[in-house]
Amino acid sequence: MVDSICIVEGEFYTRLLPLVYLRPEYDLRCGILTLREKILKRFPNLPVTLHCRGYLAELVKQQNPGLLINEIKGKSTLFINGRVLMDDKLSKTLMQGGTDSIFVKENSIIAANVSGSKLEELKKRINDLYKLSDFHDLFRNEVDAKLISYPWDLVSNNREQLINDYELLTREYNGNKLNGTIYEGAHLLDKNNIFIDEGTKIMPGAVLDAENGPIYIGKNAKIYSNSVIIGPVFIGNKSQIRVGAKIYENTSIGEVCKVGGEVEDSIIHSYSNKQHEGFLGHAYLGSWVNLGADTNNSDLKNNYGSIKVTINDEVIDSGLQFVGLTMGDHAKSSINSMFNTGTVVGVGSNIFGSGFPPKYVPSFSWGGGETLTTYNIERCLEVAKRVMARRSIQFTEIDEQLMRTVFALTGEERRKMGMPN
Repeated sequence: MVDSICIVEGEFYTRLLPLVYLRPEYDLRCGILTLREKILKRFPNLPVTLHCRGYLAELVKQQNPGLLINEIKGKSTLFINGRVLMDDKLSKTLMQGGTDSIFVKENSIIAANVSGSKLEELKKRINDLYKLSDFHDLFRNEVDAKLISYPWDLVSNNREQLINDYELLTREYNGNKLNGTIYEGAHLLDKNNIFIDEGTKIMPGAVLDAENGPIYIGKNAKIYSNSVIIGPVFIGNKSQIRVGAKIYENTSIGEVCKVGGEVEDSIIHSYSNKQHEGFLGHAYLGSWVNLGADTNNSDLKNNYGSIKVTINDEVIDSGLQFVGLTMGDHAKSSINSMFNTGTVVGVGSNIFGSGFPPKYVPSFSWGGGETLTTYNIERCLEVAKRVMARRSIQFTEIDEQLMRTVFALTGEERRKMGMPN
Protein backbone atom coordinates (compact mmCIF):
# COMPACT_ATOMS: atom_id res chain seq x y z
CA MET A 1 0.00 0.00 0.00
CA VAL A 2 1.17 3.53 -0.75
CA ASP A 3 1.48 6.00 2.13
CA SER A 4 1.28 9.22 0.05
CA ILE A 5 0.33 10.55 -3.36
CA CYS A 6 2.14 13.10 -5.51
CA ILE A 7 0.21 14.97 -8.21
CA VAL A 8 2.79 15.88 -10.82
CA GLU A 9 3.31 18.23 -13.73
CA GLY A 10 5.08 16.79 -16.75
CA GLU A 11 7.01 18.01 -19.76
CA PHE A 12 3.87 18.45 -21.87
CA TYR A 13 2.39 21.26 -19.78
CA THR A 14 3.31 23.58 -22.68
CA ARG A 15 0.41 22.15 -24.68
CA LEU A 16 -1.96 23.80 -22.21
CA LEU A 17 -0.48 27.29 -22.48
CA PRO A 18 -1.54 30.05 -21.96
CA LEU A 19 -3.98 28.60 -19.40
CA VAL A 20 -1.18 27.23 -17.21
CA TYR A 21 1.25 30.15 -17.15
CA LEU A 22 -0.14 31.17 -13.74
CA ARG A 23 -1.29 27.79 -12.37
CA PRO A 24 -0.25 24.14 -12.39
CA GLU A 25 -1.98 22.06 -15.03
CA TYR A 26 -3.93 20.10 -12.39
CA ASP A 27 -5.69 23.29 -11.23
CA LEU A 28 -7.62 23.57 -14.50
CA ARG A 29 -11.36 22.95 -14.27
CA CYS A 30 -13.26 20.33 -16.23
CA GLY A 31 -16.82 19.69 -15.12
CA ILE A 32 -17.56 20.90 -11.58
CA LEU A 33 -14.16 20.06 -10.10
CA THR A 34 -10.59 20.83 -11.06
CA LEU A 35 -8.37 17.98 -12.20
CA ARG A 36 -6.68 18.03 -8.80
CA GLU A 37 -9.98 17.95 -6.89
CA LYS A 38 -11.08 14.87 -8.85
CA ILE A 39 -7.94 13.08 -7.71
CA LEU A 40 -8.20 14.14 -4.06
CA LYS A 41 -11.84 13.05 -3.87
CA ARG A 42 -10.70 9.49 -4.71
CA PHE A 43 -7.75 9.45 -2.29
CA PRO A 44 -9.14 11.31 0.73
CA ASN A 45 -7.03 9.78 3.50
CA LEU A 46 -3.51 9.98 2.06
CA PRO A 47 -0.95 12.77 2.55
CA VAL A 48 -0.58 14.84 -0.62
CA THR A 49 2.40 16.40 -2.36
CA LEU A 50 1.83 18.90 -5.16
CA HIS A 51 4.61 18.89 -7.74
CA CYS A 52 4.95 21.92 -10.01
CA ARG A 53 7.31 23.97 -12.13
CA GLY A 54 9.89 25.80 -10.07
CA TYR A 55 8.64 29.31 -10.86
CA LEU A 56 5.14 28.37 -9.65
CA ALA A 57 6.27 26.87 -6.34
CA GLU A 58 5.91 29.97 -4.15
CA LEU A 59 2.41 30.67 -5.49
CA VAL A 60 1.32 27.05 -4.95
CA LYS A 61 2.68 27.20 -1.38
CA GLN A 62 0.77 30.44 -0.79
CA GLN A 63 -2.46 28.87 -2.03
CA ASN A 64 -2.01 25.51 -0.23
CA PRO A 65 -0.56 26.15 3.24
CA GLY A 66 -1.40 22.64 4.48
CA LEU A 67 0.22 20.64 1.70
CA LEU A 68 3.76 19.64 0.79
CA ILE A 69 5.00 21.40 -2.34
CA ASN A 70 7.85 19.78 -4.30
CA GLU A 71 8.70 17.67 -1.26
CA ILE A 72 7.84 13.99 -0.78
CA LYS A 73 7.70 12.21 2.57
CA GLY A 74 6.97 8.54 3.03
CA LYS A 75 8.30 5.21 1.87
CA SER A 76 5.84 4.45 -0.94
CA THR A 77 4.32 7.11 -3.20
CA LEU A 78 1.71 7.02 -5.93
CA PHE A 79 2.70 9.58 -8.58
CA ILE A 80 -0.36 10.73 -10.58
CA ASN A 81 -0.19 12.72 -13.80
CA GLY A 82 -1.88 16.07 -13.15
CA ARG A 83 -3.56 15.95 -16.59
CA VAL A 84 -5.52 12.77 -15.78
CA LEU A 85 -9.31 12.81 -15.60
CA MET A 86 -9.57 10.64 -12.49
CA ASP A 87 -12.60 8.43 -11.92
CA ASP A 88 -13.61 5.66 -9.50
CA LYS A 89 -12.53 2.80 -11.77
CA LEU A 90 -9.09 4.23 -12.43
CA SER A 91 -8.43 5.07 -8.78
CA LYS A 92 -9.18 1.45 -7.77
CA THR A 93 -6.91 0.14 -10.50
CA LEU A 94 -4.04 2.35 -9.33
CA MET A 95 -4.38 1.27 -5.70
CA GLN A 96 -4.49 -2.42 -6.62
CA GLY A 97 -1.67 -2.32 -9.17
CA GLY A 98 1.18 -3.33 -6.88
CA THR A 99 4.36 -1.62 -5.77
CA ASP A 100 7.00 -0.41 -8.23
CA SER A 101 4.79 -0.37 -11.28
CA ILE A 102 3.89 2.22 -13.89
CA PHE A 103 0.48 2.75 -15.47
CA VAL A 104 0.46 4.00 -19.05
CA LYS A 105 -1.87 4.61 -21.95
CA GLU A 106 -0.34 4.71 -25.41
CA ASN A 107 3.09 5.76 -24.09
CA SER A 108 1.64 8.47 -21.86
CA ILE A 109 2.25 8.09 -18.16
CA ILE A 110 -0.92 7.94 -16.09
CA ALA A 111 0.56 7.07 -12.71
CA ALA A 112 3.41 5.22 -11.02
CA ASN A 113 3.57 3.39 -7.69
CA VAL A 114 7.15 3.77 -6.45
CA SER A 115 9.11 2.76 -3.35
CA GLY A 116 12.63 1.99 -2.19
CA SER A 117 15.72 3.27 -3.96
CA LYS A 118 13.69 4.32 -7.01
CA LEU A 119 11.56 6.61 -4.86
CA GLU A 120 14.67 8.09 -3.26
CA GLU A 121 16.04 8.81 -6.72
CA LEU A 122 12.83 10.56 -7.77
CA LYS A 123 12.73 12.59 -4.55
CA LYS A 124 16.10 14.09 -5.43
CA ARG A 125 14.70 15.19 -8.81
CA ILE A 126 11.45 16.65 -7.44
CA ASN A 127 12.25 20.10 -8.84
CA ASP A 128 12.45 18.72 -12.40
CA LEU A 129 9.60 17.85 -14.75
CA TYR A 130 9.18 14.08 -14.80
CA LYS A 131 9.25 12.12 -18.07
CA LEU A 132 8.09 8.64 -19.00
CA SER A 133 11.73 7.57 -19.23
CA ASP A 134 12.20 8.36 -15.52
CA PHE A 135 10.01 5.34 -14.73
CA HIS A 136 11.31 2.96 -17.44
CA ASP A 137 12.56 0.26 -15.01
CA LEU A 138 9.14 -0.27 -13.37
CA PHE A 139 6.66 -3.02 -14.20
CA ARG A 140 4.41 -1.68 -16.99
CA ASN A 141 0.59 -1.79 -16.91
CA GLU A 142 -1.66 -0.60 -19.72
CA VAL A 143 -4.77 1.13 -18.37
CA ASP A 144 -7.86 2.80 -19.76
CA ALA A 145 -7.71 6.47 -18.82
CA LYS A 146 -8.35 9.94 -20.21
CA LEU A 147 -5.65 12.60 -20.35
CA ILE A 148 -6.08 16.30 -21.05
CA SER A 149 -3.59 17.22 -23.77
CA TYR A 150 -4.85 20.55 -25.15
CA PRO A 151 -7.27 23.23 -23.94
CA TRP A 152 -10.08 22.00 -26.19
CA ASP A 153 -9.92 18.60 -24.46
CA LEU A 154 -11.20 20.28 -21.30
CA VAL A 155 -14.19 21.64 -23.23
CA SER A 156 -14.96 18.48 -25.20
CA ASN A 157 -14.93 16.37 -22.00
CA ASN A 158 -16.93 18.89 -20.01
CA ARG A 159 -20.35 17.28 -20.46
CA GLU A 160 -19.22 13.88 -19.23
CA GLN A 161 -17.31 15.43 -16.33
CA LEU A 162 -20.26 17.61 -15.28
CA ILE A 163 -22.42 14.50 -15.03
CA ASN A 164 -19.74 12.43 -13.27
CA ASP A 165 -18.86 15.19 -10.79
CA TYR A 166 -22.53 15.81 -9.99
CA GLU A 167 -22.99 12.13 -9.18
CA LEU A 168 -19.79 12.08 -7.09
CA LEU A 169 -20.75 15.15 -5.06
CA THR A 170 -24.41 14.22 -4.46
CA ARG A 171 -24.49 10.42 -4.18
CA GLU A 172 -23.77 10.45 -0.43
CA TYR A 173 -25.64 13.68 0.26
CA ASN A 174 -28.57 12.96 2.55
CA GLY A 175 -29.92 16.47 3.00
CA ASN A 176 -32.26 18.63 0.98
CA LYS A 177 -30.70 19.26 -2.45
CA LEU A 178 -32.76 22.44 -2.97
CA ASN A 179 -31.46 24.97 -0.47
CA GLY A 180 -31.16 28.73 -0.49
CA THR A 181 -34.15 30.78 -1.59
CA ILE A 182 -36.23 29.72 -4.59
CA TYR A 183 -38.73 32.49 -5.24
CA GLU A 184 -42.27 31.92 -6.43
CA GLY A 185 -42.30 32.12 -10.21
CA ALA A 186 -38.95 30.36 -10.66
CA HIS A 187 -39.27 27.18 -12.72
CA LEU A 188 -37.24 24.05 -11.94
CA LEU A 189 -37.60 21.19 -14.42
CA ASP A 190 -36.62 17.74 -13.06
CA LYS A 191 -35.90 18.91 -9.52
CA ASN A 192 -34.28 15.59 -8.64
CA ASN A 193 -31.45 16.48 -11.01
CA ILE A 194 -30.76 19.91 -9.47
CA PHE A 195 -28.55 20.84 -6.52
CA ILE A 196 -28.77 24.35 -5.05
CA ASP A 197 -26.51 25.13 -2.11
CA GLU A 198 -27.09 27.39 0.89
CA GLY A 199 -27.41 31.14 0.44
CA THR A 200 -28.21 30.97 -3.27
CA LYS A 201 -31.17 32.91 -4.70
CA ILE A 202 -33.22 31.75 -7.69
CA MET A 203 -35.25 34.80 -8.71
CA PRO A 204 -38.80 34.88 -10.18
CA GLY A 205 -38.91 33.99 -13.87
CA ALA A 206 -35.63 32.05 -13.86
CA VAL A 207 -35.75 28.63 -15.56
CA LEU A 208 -33.52 25.74 -14.52
CA ASP A 209 -33.98 22.89 -17.01
CA ALA A 210 -32.28 19.68 -15.85
CA GLU A 211 -34.27 17.26 -18.00
CA ASN A 212 -31.23 16.41 -20.15
CA GLY A 213 -28.47 16.89 -17.60
CA PRO A 214 -27.87 17.93 -13.99
CA ILE A 215 -27.49 21.48 -12.68
CA TYR A 216 -25.22 22.15 -9.71
CA ILE A 217 -25.22 25.63 -8.15
CA GLY A 218 -22.84 26.46 -5.29
CA LYS A 219 -23.21 28.67 -2.22
CA ASN A 220 -24.37 32.32 -2.27
CA ALA A 221 -24.91 32.46 -6.03
CA LYS A 222 -27.68 34.50 -7.63
CA ILE A 223 -29.70 33.47 -10.69
CA TYR A 224 -31.48 36.60 -11.90
CA SER A 225 -34.99 36.82 -13.33
CA ASN A 226 -35.68 35.61 -16.87
CA SER A 227 -32.38 33.77 -17.15
CA VAL A 228 -32.38 30.22 -18.51
CA ILE A 229 -29.98 27.44 -17.52
CA ILE A 230 -30.06 24.15 -19.44
CA GLY A 231 -28.10 21.29 -17.91
CA PRO A 232 -25.64 19.86 -17.53
CA VAL A 233 -24.29 23.09 -16.03
CA PHE A 234 -22.21 24.13 -13.02
CA ILE A 235 -22.45 27.57 -11.37
CA GLY A 236 -19.83 28.22 -8.68
CA ASN A 237 -20.00 29.89 -5.29
CA LYS A 238 -20.93 33.61 -5.30
CA SER A 239 -21.39 33.73 -9.08
CA GLN A 240 -24.20 35.67 -10.72
CA ILE A 241 -26.21 34.76 -13.82
CA ARG A 242 -27.55 38.07 -15.08
CA VAL A 243 -31.04 39.03 -16.31
CA GLY A 244 -31.97 37.32 -19.56
CA ALA A 245 -28.84 35.16 -19.72
CA LYS A 246 -28.97 31.99 -21.78
CA ILE A 247 -26.66 29.35 -20.29
CA TYR A 248 -26.81 26.29 -22.50
CA GLU A 249 -25.67 22.76 -21.79
CA ASN A 250 -22.09 21.61 -21.08
CA THR A 251 -21.09 24.87 -19.40
CA SER A 252 -19.05 25.36 -16.23
CA ILE A 253 -18.89 28.76 -14.53
CA GLY A 254 -16.52 28.88 -11.57
CA GLU A 255 -16.51 30.94 -8.41
CA VAL A 256 -17.27 34.69 -8.25
CA CYS A 257 -18.15 35.22 -11.92
CA LYS A 258 -20.78 37.47 -13.50
CA VAL A 259 -22.20 36.03 -16.69
CA GLY A 260 -24.82 37.21 -19.14
CA GLY A 261 -25.63 36.86 -22.82
CA GLU A 262 -25.38 33.47 -24.52
CA VAL A 263 -22.94 30.78 -23.39
CA GLU A 264 -22.70 27.15 -24.44
CA ASP A 265 -20.13 24.34 -24.18
CA SER A 266 -17.70 26.60 -22.34
CA ILE A 267 -15.64 26.78 -19.15
CA ILE A 268 -15.12 30.03 -17.24
CA HIS A 269 -12.57 29.26 -14.57
CA SER A 270 -13.22 31.76 -11.73
CA TYR A 271 -13.32 35.49 -10.94
CA SER A 272 -14.12 36.35 -14.57
CA ASN A 273 -16.87 38.50 -16.06
CA LYS A 274 -18.93 38.22 -19.21
CA GLN A 275 -21.83 40.30 -17.98
CA HIS A 276 -23.38 41.54 -21.22
CA GLU A 277 -24.84 40.33 -24.49
CA GLY A 278 -22.63 38.38 -26.86
CA PHE A 279 -21.94 34.73 -27.69
CA LEU A 280 -19.32 32.51 -26.06
CA GLY A 281 -19.10 28.95 -27.33
CA HIS A 282 -16.65 26.04 -27.00
CA ALA A 283 -14.38 28.43 -25.12
CA TYR A 284 -12.13 28.36 -22.06
CA LEU A 285 -11.59 31.57 -20.10
CA GLY A 286 -9.00 31.75 -17.32
CA SER A 287 -9.32 33.78 -14.12
CA TRP A 288 -9.70 37.57 -13.88
CA VAL A 289 -10.85 37.80 -17.50
CA ASN A 290 -13.30 40.51 -18.54
CA LEU A 291 -15.19 40.44 -21.84
CA GLY A 292 -16.67 43.80 -22.88
CA ALA A 293 -20.28 44.18 -23.98
CA ASP A 294 -21.18 42.40 -27.22
CA THR A 295 -17.95 40.43 -27.33
CA ASN A 296 -18.49 37.38 -29.56
CA ASN A 297 -16.44 34.37 -30.52
CA SER A 298 -16.89 32.05 -33.47
CA ASP A 299 -16.60 28.33 -32.75
CA LEU A 300 -17.44 26.94 -36.22
CA LYS A 301 -15.77 27.57 -39.56
CA ASN A 302 -17.97 28.51 -42.52
CA ASN A 303 -16.81 25.37 -44.34
CA TYR A 304 -17.52 23.20 -41.27
CA GLY A 305 -13.95 21.94 -41.39
CA SER A 306 -11.51 20.90 -38.67
CA ILE A 307 -10.15 23.85 -36.68
CA LYS A 308 -6.42 24.47 -36.32
CA VAL A 309 -5.11 26.20 -33.21
CA THR A 310 -1.69 27.70 -32.41
CA ILE A 311 -0.36 26.38 -29.12
CA ASN A 312 3.13 27.27 -27.88
CA ASP A 313 4.26 28.38 -31.35
CA GLU A 314 2.97 25.19 -33.01
CA VAL A 315 -0.11 24.90 -35.23
CA ILE A 316 -2.19 21.92 -34.07
CA ASP A 317 -5.09 20.40 -35.97
CA SER A 318 -7.66 19.89 -33.23
CA GLY A 319 -9.60 17.39 -35.34
CA LEU A 320 -12.75 19.11 -34.05
CA GLN A 321 -15.50 21.00 -35.85
CA PHE A 322 -16.13 23.26 -32.85
CA VAL A 323 -13.34 25.19 -31.08
CA GLY A 324 -13.86 28.70 -29.76
CA LEU A 325 -11.77 31.15 -27.76
CA THR A 326 -8.99 30.24 -25.33
CA MET A 327 -8.10 33.23 -23.14
CA GLY A 328 -5.42 33.37 -20.44
CA ASP A 329 -5.70 34.94 -17.00
CA HIS A 330 -6.03 38.73 -16.59
CA ALA A 331 -6.90 39.22 -20.29
CA LYS A 332 -9.54 41.76 -21.33
CA SER A 333 -11.60 42.60 -24.42
CA SER A 334 -13.32 45.88 -25.25
CA ILE A 335 -16.94 46.31 -26.33
CA ASN A 336 -17.88 44.75 -29.68
CA SER A 337 -14.76 42.58 -29.81
CA MET A 338 -14.78 39.64 -32.23
CA PHE A 339 -12.69 36.47 -32.05
CA ASN A 340 -12.33 33.96 -34.87
CA THR A 341 -12.57 30.19 -34.48
CA GLY A 342 -9.72 28.71 -32.47
CA THR A 343 -8.30 32.06 -31.32
CA VAL A 344 -5.81 31.98 -28.44
CA VAL A 345 -5.24 35.10 -26.33
CA GLY A 346 -2.36 35.11 -23.86
CA VAL A 347 -2.07 36.20 -20.24
CA GLY A 348 -2.51 39.89 -19.40
CA SER A 349 -3.56 40.96 -22.90
CA ASN A 350 -5.88 43.89 -23.62
CA ILE A 351 -7.80 43.48 -26.90
CA PHE A 352 -9.62 46.37 -28.58
CA GLY A 353 -10.22 47.97 -31.96
CA SER A 354 -12.13 46.98 -35.10
CA GLY A 355 -11.90 43.66 -36.92
CA PHE A 356 -10.62 40.30 -35.76
CA PRO A 357 -7.36 40.19 -33.81
CA PRO A 358 -4.82 37.55 -34.96
CA LYS A 359 -5.75 33.95 -34.17
CA TYR A 360 -2.76 33.88 -31.85
CA VAL A 361 -2.27 36.85 -29.53
CA PRO A 362 0.90 36.67 -27.39
CA SER A 363 0.73 37.26 -23.67
CA PHE A 364 0.86 40.92 -22.59
CA SER A 365 -0.39 42.25 -25.92
CA TRP A 366 -2.09 45.63 -26.38
CA GLY A 367 -4.32 46.23 -29.42
CA GLY A 368 -6.21 44.10 -31.91
CA GLY A 369 -6.79 43.54 -35.59
CA GLU A 370 -5.19 46.79 -36.74
CA THR A 371 -2.03 46.69 -34.65
CA LEU A 372 -0.50 44.89 -31.68
CA THR A 373 2.15 46.17 -29.34
CA THR A 374 3.42 45.16 -25.91
CA TYR A 375 1.26 45.96 -22.89
CA ASN A 376 3.47 47.78 -20.41
CA ILE A 377 4.04 45.40 -17.51
CA GLU A 378 3.76 48.14 -14.87
CA ARG A 379 0.35 49.21 -16.18
CA CYS A 380 -0.76 45.59 -16.37
CA LEU A 381 0.25 44.95 -12.76
CA GLU A 382 -1.58 48.07 -11.59
CA VAL A 383 -4.79 46.93 -13.30
CA ALA A 384 -4.47 43.44 -11.80
CA LYS A 385 -4.13 44.95 -8.31
CA ARG A 386 -7.27 47.07 -8.81
CA VAL A 387 -9.31 44.19 -10.23
CA MET A 388 -8.40 41.79 -7.43
CA ALA A 389 -8.98 44.43 -4.75
CA ARG A 390 -12.58 44.78 -5.99
CA ARG A 391 -13.06 41.14 -4.97
CA SER A 392 -11.27 41.70 -1.65
CA ILE A 393 -8.31 39.59 -2.71
CA GLN A 394 -4.80 40.84 -2.14
CA PHE A 395 -2.38 40.98 -5.05
CA THR A 396 0.69 39.75 -3.18
CA GLU A 397 4.40 40.15 -3.88
CA ILE A 398 4.36 36.51 -4.99
CA ASP A 399 1.61 37.29 -7.51
CA GLU A 400 3.55 40.26 -8.81
CA GLN A 401 6.80 38.34 -9.17
CA LEU A 402 5.00 35.55 -10.99
CA MET A 403 3.49 38.00 -13.48
CA ARG A 404 6.90 39.53 -14.09
CA THR A 405 8.37 36.05 -14.61
CA VAL A 406 5.71 35.15 -17.17
CA PHE A 407 6.26 38.50 -18.91
CA ALA A 408 9.93 37.54 -19.33
CA LEU A 409 9.08 33.96 -20.38
CA THR A 410 6.78 35.21 -23.14
CA GLY A 411 9.11 37.87 -24.53
CA GLU A 412 10.28 35.73 -27.44
CA GLU A 413 6.77 35.13 -28.78
CA ARG A 414 6.17 38.89 -28.85
CA ARG A 415 9.49 39.53 -30.57
CA LYS A 416 8.55 37.01 -33.28
CA MET A 417 5.53 39.17 -34.06
CA GLY A 418 7.62 42.33 -34.19
CA MET A 419 6.39 43.65 -30.84
CA PRO A 420 8.82 45.59 -28.63
CA ASN A 421 9.64 44.45 -25.09
